[in-house]
Parts: sequence; structure tokens; C-alpha cells
Amino acid sequence: MATDAFAVAIGKGAALQKPTLRAALRIGLIFGVVEGLTPILGWLLGQAAAPYVEAWDHWIAFVLLTALGLRMIREALHGDDQDDGRDNHQSFWLLVVTGFATSIDAMIVGLGLAFMDVNIWMTAAAIGFCTFTMVTIGIMLGRALGAVVGKRAEMLGGVVLIVIGSMILYEHVFR
Repeated sequence: MATDAFAVAIGKGAALQKPTLRAALRIGLIFGVVEGLTPILGWLLGQAAAPYVEAWDHWIAFVLLTALGLRMIREALHGDDQDDGRDNHQSFWLLVVTGFATSIDAMIVGLGLAFMDVNIWMTAAAIGFCTFTMVTIGIMLGRALGAVVGKRAEMLGGVVLIVIGSMILYEHVFR
């Protein structure tokens, strides 16, 4: 469930200028909470909404991830070289939207779990914890990548987001 979030975290970690462990834990927590809540949301939506969500989930993820990726690329190309103090502090809502875009599949899983004898709360907690762990590790791995790539790290992070969104769309449209 958390592999998309892990890949995005590597891109975000590369885009941030030397993220601290605290920043990685914060981002991991946001992604983990969002990824843990989406199966519950899907479970609550139940069977009635399943055809509508499944019909559009890949498009929603594609549009959100592409928009965020293009924003990162634009900032990399047109941003100034001054340190504005925001390198390690990502907007809470931007992180929530990114986390949601990578967790729409978890919502679909929640829809399926509504028809099984499963403890949704324990399942969601496990999904959230795994995502928290993988995103935190991904941010720190991205930090190492960012040190190698340098100023192009934010552009690389944007490209990663666009590629993930495109892969999600491709898998749903052409499979």
C-alpha cells in the first residue's frame, strides 16, 4: 500500500535541502495518518460509492500528483537561490494533498474490506504505521540523493511525482 508514498518521499527528501530526522518524522506522520484514514473512509463509503470512486481514482491521483510535480519543477526552474528558511518545512496542506493522492488505492481497499470480516481499525492502523515508517525512511534516503544531485533535486522530485501519477493512470487505463 505504501510504495507510492515511499517513492514520493524519496522525491520530497531529494527536493528538501538536508531534511532533518524531525522533518522526516513529521512528513512520515502526515502521510501515515492520511494513508491510515483512507481505508476507513473507503470502508464507510461502502458498496454504493465503489463504482464512482473506482471509475475516477486513477484520474484524481494523476491530476493531483502531476500538478504537485509541475509546481516543484516550476519552483526549481524559477525559484531564486536565496534561502527563505522554508527548505525543510513543507506546507501541511500540501503534504496532506500529496498523501491523499498516493493513498486513493487504500480507500479502494477499504471499500473491499467493508464486505469482509476484518477489523478495519487494526488494518488501518497497520497501513498507517507502515506508511509512516516507509515515508520517514524515504525522506532520509531522498536526503542522500539530494546531496548527490544538488540544485536539481527539487526538479527530480517533481519528475518523480509526475511519473508516479502517470504510472497510476497507465495501470488503470491500459491493464
